Amino acid sequence: MTDPFNEAAASRKELIAEDDASGRIDAWLTAALGQEFSRNRVKALIEQGAVQLNGNILDSPNRKIKPGDTVVIDLPEPEDPQPKGENIPLDVLYEDKDLIVIAKPPGLVVHPGAGNWHGTLVNALIYHCGDTLSGIGGVKRPGIVHRLDKDTSGVMVVAKNDIAHRHLADQFADHGRTGPLERAYRAVVWGRPRTLAGTIDAALGRSGADRTKRTVKREDTDDAREAITHYTVLERYGEKPDASCLASLVECRLETGRTHQIRVHMAHIGNPLVGDQEYGAAFKTKANLLPEDAKRAVNKFHRQALHAYLLAFEHPTTGETMRFEAPIPADLQKVIDALKAM
Repeated sequence: MTDPFNEAAASRKELIAEDDASGRIDAWLTAALGQEFSRNRVKALIEQGAVQLNGNILDSPNRKIKPGDTVVIDLPEPEDPQPKGENIPLDVLYEDKDLIVIAKPPGLVVHPGAGNWHGTLVNALIYHCGDTLSGIGGVKRPGIVHRLDKDTSGVMVVAKNDIAHRHLADQFADHGRTGPLERAYRAVVWGRPRTLAGTIDAALGRSGADRTKRTVKREDTDDAREAITHYTVLERYGEKPDASCLASLVECRLETGRTHQIRVHMAHIGNPLVGDQEYGAAFKTKANLLPEDAKRAVNKFHRQALHAYLLAFEHPTTGETMRFEAPIPADLQKVIDALKAM
């Protein structure tokens, strides 16, 4: 069909049947709308009286469509689902009336969103904390002042009231430049950075090829945002006489906090994270160079090898500097142990 939509309003779609239109109207609508609506969703809209055929409300999904028919769908305004508490175990490192610090496991999404309306950290926090969570972060992100990717593990702090939320959010916005905020990660990367310690200063922005990904951008690009990562090589695995190696354990400290920052920056200097399917997929075959035990461990590891092991910040009420560490999760530790044993 050619250009079937005429959206007079955001909640209305108008379609005109072409010369070859035939069959049940619910099947025709489903095909016309493509992946936007399932057949069950189309039937539900018809039963709700939200579909008109030639100016009359459609009363049945099995009516036949004819060439030239005009079909109008009035869509209900999208609702912003309010997360519900779910009994999901939390590894609580510290908690008081102002905040809670947890060790997030890999595989746990931080807040609800498209495709992840349930089973998130926010659902777990609502169940655990009840009505004490801050509302500043919005309905879907109560108390959240920073986040970790789904498959990144590590320490997170969550505010339990509005005052704590403001105070913590200001610290994260300052990136520790004038206060005690400190964030440090452990990452296993392919190869070895050119220098054993260094700073990656490369602006980041959305990728033109995939809007969910980030890429290094020129600083004069419209969406370029400053991004600075400091790294130190802690261990080298499979080191060769020329000082190169197959993989390294690296500590990364953030001076800024951009989406996917460490993952993009390490890939940018030629050392993507082991297991990173988005930014290190081209390096997947590097596992074939490893001894059998290490190769098996790496191939069984299906996430980016990144762990936020350290978080320090100023307590919003007492002013005390709080410092928390989380041990490396078992799945990542197995990879490190296998690489060490080479």
